[in-house]
Amino acid sequence: MGKRIDLHTHSIFSDGELLPSEIARRACVLGHQAVAITDHVDASNLDCVGRVINAVLDIRDNWDIEIVPGAEITHAPAEIIPKLARKARELGAEIVVVHGETLVEPVIEGTNWSAVNCPDVDILAHPGLITHEEARIARENDIALEISARKGHSLGNGHVVQVAREVGANLVVDTDTHAPEDLINYQMAEKIALGASLPADELKTVLRDNPVSILEGKGIL
Repeated sequence: MGKRIDLHTHSIFSDGELLPSEIARRACVLGHQAVAITDHVDASNLDCVGRVINAVLDIRDNWDIEIVPGAEITHAPAEIIPKLARKARELGAEIVVVHGETLVEPVIEGTNWSAVNCPDVDILAHPGLITHEEARIARENDIALEISARKGHSLGNGHVVQVAREVGANLVVDTDTHAPEDLINYQMAEKIALGASLPADELKTVLRDNPVSILEGKGIL
């Protein structure tokens, strides 16, 4: 069993309940190698990226876990997602997530399309009823599609897995953590992926190889 990597969590800097240090500590106990703190942002609060960076520097230096500062662009007009993603990068976000067109929130139509066409995006979170064309573009632009562990967002997991596998797009399993009980261990991540109809022989690729590749590509691991 490999160590867990979760690239989508939220701290008190947006709507999460946990300090970055508590996310890190709980992730350590659950056997994580790395966890990204990707608080919700739009044009009004991109400065929270800097606060996350300040919070994680000491954790990186003193604990045996890689804490990755990031951002999740959330409910922003689809047309400005590229601008926000680029700005988040400039402010130091190492992982950029876009809040996809989940089945349980009124996400602006066109968000998935804008995200998969943006070179500064790493992960399209809970993309709901993503189309084959959008998934193909995600594959071409090396943007991973998320299998979500979060209640509600997970309703689209089966569709996401099916479409991603048909076009060869990369998948990752993330928690979208907001509260202490949201973080999961590797075994639970396996169950969530299997429950979304991911074949057992693809578990290692999705749970380990793909997130490791994302982080290695940024020189983090």
